[in-house]
Amino acid sequence: MNIYPEIIHETDFKTPDDRVDIDEYCQEIKDACKGRGMNSDRVNVIMGELPSDERSLVALRYEDIFGKSLREKLKSESSGDYGELLQILSLPSHDAEAKMLVKAMKGLGTDENVLWQILGGRTNDEIAILKKAYFNRSGLDLSNSIHSETSGDFRKLLTCLLQGLTEDFDTSVHTEEKAYEDAEVFFKAGQGRWGTDEHKIFNILCSTPLEYLRMVDEQYSTRYGYTLQKALEKELSGDAKYGASFALGMRLYPFDTIAKLIKSTCAGFGTDEKGLSRCIVRYQIALPQVMEAHERLFDKTLQDRIESEVSGKYKDLLLMICNKAPDYDARPPAI
Repeated sequence: MNIYPEIIHETDFKTPDDRVDIDEYCQEIKDACKGRGMNSDRVNVIMGELPSDERSLVALRYEDIFGKSLREKLKSESSGDYGELLQILSLPSHDAEAKMLVKAMKGLGTDENVLWQILGGRTNDEIAILKKAYFNRSGLDLSNSIHSETSGDFRKLLTCLLQGLTEDFDTSVHTEEKAYEDAEVFFKAGQGRWGTDEHKIFNILCSTPLEYLRMVDEQYSTRYGYTLQKALEKELSGDAKYGASFALGMRLYPFDTIAKLIKSTCAGFGTDEKGLSRCIVRYQIALPQVMEAHERLFDKTLQDRIESEVSGKYKDLLLMICNKAPDYDARPPAI
């Protein structure tokens, strides 16, 4: 699914010089940070209510005007979960994700959750954009970083996802007969053999066009009595299972999958505020559909979940993003 705004996909994405409104937003943020303490209410209105495409333009333009990045400015004026959320919002979507990946693989240990959440279910175009953004930020090749920081089946999965080789749907190639055959390949690579052939499973998961993947899932369910999702849960373990299940879910039923991911950040003892922030900001373009799925699945609005889990300025900003989402004059994200 595409989650970047359309302007990020444009090859000439650059600082706008003919948008008076963008300059005004930048000045408003600058003014809100004058004196003792930032006026969070004024900043929240801009950072919380702007759609992701305009917020990305503000991020670019702010540094041109004032000689300091918007992220640096807001980082110096805020702290805690609220400050972390503002920092994510203060970067263009692709650069924010690149920074998340750099941080997830920095120092001792790797945050595997960040890796599979960002890489799972992405389009070829956005994988290419993300790779470039990661290199621009770190000077490193993303594939090489992933290879050095992961291992085993999880490494195989992420390597497959990073190739960005999902095929275009072709009715002359992707037929019901072939779907029947690939369902059998999937079964024999997992349930139908001693041990699991992860390469074949991941290849079908990552390279198959969406329309055809649905056909394979239907054939698999009809023939073997349960879905591809259930098969992955049976055959894989650990981060490979979580990542593969998420990647498949993001392709077949993305809005339900995102809603479940948001719920998981609030499960158990305490809330994963960093995970919650990533979800709300990264999937901002899809929030109207995600909020609908969340209420249908859990009989609870996303806003009510946020109200019950977090507090203060952090809660206010998250709610502002969610409440404004249905007003965005934008097409649903491409799936």
